[in-house]
Amino acid sequence: MNSPTKALTLDVQTGVARITLSRPEVRNAFNDEVIAELTQVFTEVGQRDDVRAVVLAAQGPAFCAGADLNWMRRMADYTREENLADAGALAAMLRAIYECPQPTIARVQGDVYAGGMGLVAACDIAVAVDTAGFCLSEVKLGLIPATISPYVIRAMGARAAHRYFLTAERFSAAEAHRIGFVHEVVAADELDARVGLMTQALVNAGPAAVKACKRLVRDVAEREINDTLIATTVDGIADIRASAEGREGVSSFLQKRKPHWLLP
Repeated sequence: MNSPTKALTLDVQTGVARITLSRPEVRNAFNDEVIAELTQVFTEVGQRDDVRAVVLAAQGPAFCAGADLNWMRRMADYTREENLADAGALAAMLRAIYECPQPTIARVQGDVYAGGMGLVAACDIAVAVDTAGFCLSEVKLGLIPATISPYVIRAMGARAAHRYFLTAERFSAAEAHRIGFVHEVVAADELDARVGLMTQALVNAGPAAVKACKRLVRDVAEREINDTLIATTVDGIADIRASAEGREGVSSFLQKRKPHWLLP
């Protein structure tokens, strides 16, 4: 299946949805139209039973350069109320990516700047080429990376955020890997193979279990380990063990056969 839109393309094959930013002429910078399309496509893909994993990719030399210049020119004259609505739409897009039920992988083939950092951070897994550069450039314009901050700080940690939010330094893919912003860095000719291995691992796993694991990380991360949290995790494993998928997974392992959820 291949369904093009104005700013991106969607292709679904063998359980993997590939969403590709397709405005290389503006370095895949986003505006209100791109934001609306990304929100819609992630919402729709999240509701599809035939999708086990989602890859967010981009065309051209840059993954995403942040805000489109023409959009920024329009925003310069916005009232505070218009800015609130605009920022709210961006926040909704990031949340749609972050809360997509299926696991998501950012395939970072080029530079990532400003708001583009939010796209990568909102994905569960990020793989980048070794030539990609990263930058949180907002303070150079007298702005702050407020809307993307919940996702970026979770991805790189508060200590690294203190540095790169404040200095607006450009940093390398190796540094992005060191601080945990991306999970792997590979040569350009290895990118698709590495992303392919990851998506295959996700597709091969129990689909309900993968979704539950994604929720588990979100629910448990940075919470105090107390009776309530422990009870929640106990309920979680009991529920998944008693589910049809959990029973099938254990049975197939013990019987040394493939589980029924594997795609042909």
